[in-house]
Amino acid sequence: MKSNSILEKYQKEVISALKVEFGYKNIMSVPKIVKVVVNCGVGKIRDQKQREEIEKYLTLITGQKPSPRPAKKAIASFKTRQGLIVGYKVTLRGARMYDFLSRFVNLSLPRARDFQGLGEDSFDSKGNLTIGIKENIIFPEMTGEDYKFLFGLEVTITTNAKTKKEGIRMLKLMGFPIKQENLSAV
Repeated sequence: MKSNSILEKYQKEVISALKVEFGYKNIMSVPKIVKVVVNCGVGKIRDQKQREEIEKYLTLITGQKPSPRPAKKAIASFKTRQGLIVGYKVTLRGARMYDFLSRFVNLSLPRARDFQGLGEDSFDSKGNLTIGIKENIIFPEMTGEDYKFLFGLEVTITTNAKTKKEGIRMLKLMGFPIKQENLSAV
């Protein structure tokens, strides 16, 4: 499997299929993936060693060092103070983005427990996809003896599609396992 198989598939098949299906005149008007953002909240974790482990594992998973996200204001009920690190964020673009997406779609998602496919309700009105992952062990970079605790993260795939339908169709053509939801049964 090539690392940029999603990019190659997009360039060879998806662009032409979307041009025909949605009637785009110009190749620049065809939607594409702009960026991938991986977030991980660490607000409840008070142990500094565990936070460093999460940062290390996010670096392994994404191939890029995450940036710490401080709290914008103090909230007493959550026991946070202004400036306290409450999460980590990684923004991927270009070759790293396509490499991560290829590993994510072809290796990680099939390893998820009870995975039935991505629902169309995970998309927003602009065709951006947000996926919540409960356990970090679905990624192939995590080995059995490598982790001491589980943590969840969120992957957001941002597109420049104009509608939800365009975003869903583009990602489905790129090989994302999106399940067809039967709305007439509801």
